[in-house]
Amino acid sequence: MRPTTRLVISCFEMRVFVTPMNPRTTQLAIDLIIPAFNEQANIKPLFEALAHNRLRHIVVVDNGSTDATAELARQAGAIVVREPQRGYGAACLAGIACLKEHAASRNPPDVVAFLDADLSDDPGHLAAVCEPLVRGEADMVIGSRVRLAQQGALTPPQRCGNALAVTLIRWCTGTRYSDLGPMRAIRWASLQELNMADRTWGWTVEMQYKAATAGLAVSEVDVPYHHRHAGTSKISGSIVGSARAGWKILSTIAALWWRSPRKR
Repeated sequence: MRPTTRLVISCFEMRVFVTPMNPRTTQLAIDLIIPAFNEQANIKPLFEALAHNRLRHIVVVDNGSTDATAELARQAGAIVVREPQRGYGAACLAGIACLKEHAASRNPPDVVAFLDADLSDDPGHLAAVCEPLVRGEADMVIGSRVRLAQQGALTPPQRCGNALAVTLIRWCTGTRYSDLGPMRAIRWASLQELNMADRTWGWTVEMQYKAATAGLAVSEVDVPYHHRHAGTSKISGSIVGSARAGWKILSTIAALWWRSPRKR
């Protein structure tokens, strides 16, 4: 099958590159957002692993890196957005803002996917995460790590925190999740409906909580999860980081529950 040449106009520059066509996904425009902070050692293998995915735009959000993350991503053909304010949610919001800028003058994406830059999630499984959206079976799909995670890749605090968070979401909304995995995909229209706002580590749980209360059709796909390819985790790599992220996730659930309409 012959590849197609695509012209991509980024927020800062124009680039042309070639992507293999996938006959099952040609009808959908899928854009990918990758938050990244000091991930220069992972950028090249990340883009090599993404080479066989059918993606319209790949947006790498440089979240204040002090290394060559941004330049290596740009050389790999990504749209590079700089978000100096540190925070996972801030980086994701910056990526969405860039896609909105494109959408103002061109067609918006049908689907937006999110993936971390550290190669803990296998980019080769991104197509499987998007597949329920392609088939029209879901509005949002979460890549669940809990069943296929490499031994030790999910630390005990991560597993306990995830279990507690998804249990609280189920109690509050009635929607059952197994994980808060960062690899996920959502329809563009559904993402706009959620009005995402969190700028730190409450981002994933905010999306899942709001998707449940909005009545979106949500699904999960089991995905492998590995130790990061290189570098140190900004959360699980330290006790302080894990504690802060855990507190942020739980406080986000509490705030969303408090603000949501409840039966008296």
